[in-house]
Amino acid sequence: MQVFVTGASGFVGGAAVRALADAGHEVRAMSRTDKSDGVIRALGAEPVRCDLESVTGAHVGAAEAVVHCAAFVEQWGPREAWRKANVEGAAAMLKAARAAGVKRFIHIGTEAALFRGQHLRGVDETYPLAPNSPYPYSATKAQAELLVRAANETGVFETIVLRPRFIWGPGDTTLLPTIEAMARAGRFMWVAHGAARTSTTHIDNLTHAIMLALTRGFGGQAYFILDDGVRTMREMISGMAASRGLKLPDKSVPAWLADMLGAACEAAWRLLPLQGAPPLTRFGAMIMSREAVLKDDKARMELGYAPVVTVDAGLLELKRG
Repeated sequence: MQVFVTGASGFVGGAAVRALADAGHEVRAMSRTDKSDGVIRALGAEPVRCDLESVTGAHVGAAEAVVHCAAFVEQWGPREAWRKANVEGAAAMLKAARAAGVKRFIHIGTEAALFRGQHLRGVDETYPLAPNSPYPYSATKAQAELLVRAANETGVFETIVLRPRFIWGPGDTTLLPTIEAMARAGRFMWVAHGAARTSTTHIDNLTHAIMLALTRGFGGQAYFILDDGVRTMREMISGMAASRGLKLPDKSVPAWLADMLGAACEAAWRLLPLQGAPPLTRFGAMIMSREAVLKDDKARMELGYAPVVTVDAGLLELKRG
């Protein structure tokens, strides 16, 4: 199958390109720079020079499927940055895919699209999205998902949303490097002792779900893609840190204090000419203390999904490097 992928220079997109190419699919991927061209070729795909603002049906070409992984995932920035990348970017890709005659559009969503600051416990796909969330990442990913699902036309242009949670594994460019940097600098601290329970998604389980979604599942639907079982934030993050030979400290702050500190940092960065991103945001504090326990029964029934990597095996793989 010919597949067009966005976000190939990132963690998820790059893993998707490699998995698709290794499975024998003909993969072309969006690229904005010479450096990205090299990365994409090394993954086994053909780079196509365009971006989410300029992409057209001609760029998508003869692809039968699109896997849209590109997103703005930072915790800090101008609100317009999230909207431009996540909402307008999804709209542009939908338009280009339709123009190219694509049959299936797979959008990488997130459980954060449901998040307004609350715990998520025992949640399945019937739980409402949060397009008006106070957190720009959550709001714009919810808005993008609504666009994608509304664009579905069964048998003609089918759209599917895959929702991972806490993506981890080899090639991680964000979570593990951040934990490692904070720990080595003596700045790591738990929120609420890391007791919040969370579902997780190993990158190989997500790419497995992407492969399944090329031909399975129902258009206009969303699916949680998860590892087996539930762990605390402390169990998961400590295990990841241990793979780098790090033992994380026990020091912790209460959730209410972390929330207040995140809000205070955001206010200071808005009011004062401070450089870079604040050390803590409200969203960053809350994702460490709010539970996110999700259900993937729907993916198992309709996609035929089951994890191909266990958490224990994944952590051992990280340790081996």
